[in-house]
Amino acid sequence: MLAVNFKTIAFMSARKIAMAFSALLMIASLASLAVNKLNFGLDFTGGTLIEVGFEQSAELKGIRAVLDENGFDDAVVQHFGSSSEVLIRLEPREGAKAAEIGDSVLKALRKADQGEVDMRRIEFVGPNVGKELTEQGGLAMLTALICILIYVAFRFEWRFALGSVSALAHDVLLTLGLFSILGLEFDLTVLAAVLAVIGYSLNDTIVVSDRIRENFRKLRKGGPEEIINISLTQTLSRTMITSVTTILVLLALFFKGGALIHGFATALLFGVFVGTYSSIYVASSIALSLGISKEDLIPTVVEKEGADQESLI
Repeated sequence: MLAVNFKTIAFMSARKIAMAFSALLMIASLASLAVNKLNFGLDFTGGTLIEVGFEQSAELKGIRAVLDENGFDDAVVQHFGSSSEVLIRLEPREGAKAAEIGDSVLKALRKADQGEVDMRRIEFVGPNVGKELTEQGGLAMLTALICILIYVAFRFEWRFALGSVSALAHDVLLTLGLFSILGLEFDLTVLAAVLAVIGYSLNDTIVVSDRIRENFRKLRKGGPEEIINISLTQTLSRTMITSVTTILVLLALFFKGGALIHGFATALLFGVFVGTYSSIYVASSIALSLGISKEDLIPTVVEKEGADQESLI
């Protein structure tokens, strides 16, 4: 064992079990995405967004029942800003204009004795806009992964680059799989959260890779697995402090942030968990499996011209 002043945790001894567990989760996510697909929100599918205001606190259960009785059974109803303001989302209806749909909803609510209610805002998102958002969102994610691959390959080594990008793809796929399995709505806020998960996971992976490279150059004894274990142990406290503080903030958003950012908080909460896990077990395990060694990370010594000749002075 190396002479180090802390107890090294043998993370890499469980790497085969962790890789098998990750492979199982990724297969389940792919299967769910193929069968259930994603429950895209109005941002992607198009539809009508209606904001109404009540004199007093509105009861969402009663509003949903009224809309269901009047042919709006697909309505997504949630508070917006305060308990007296309600946001209603409806799927696109062929041949019906947004103003006509808004009038019908308002008339149904007034007729059902839901109290005094007035229209605050009405917006229509066309299916073409949703399709454009889907394509651009996917393109943004693909571009981010390619740029990260190039950046890590230049900064570290190609084995680390493959490990980092594999970890990011693992995190994104599991997050999408969670939304597919649970049938949660996938809208623009969730897409933003997935991109934030990429940034969070990458930051964690870069810190770990940086320490591994430093230890490969500094420690003279020990094999690659042992040096990676030492590096992961050294960065563990920093990783846990960052993750726990981030999770505390996200828990506050999840429970108190309201329905509009519930999907955002859910995606980020799950992403932080899998991002922390993947920076330890996925990125490092893949680099180790690809045969990373001390020789790959020690900078090449460039001999100066005439250095092997005796000095004339």
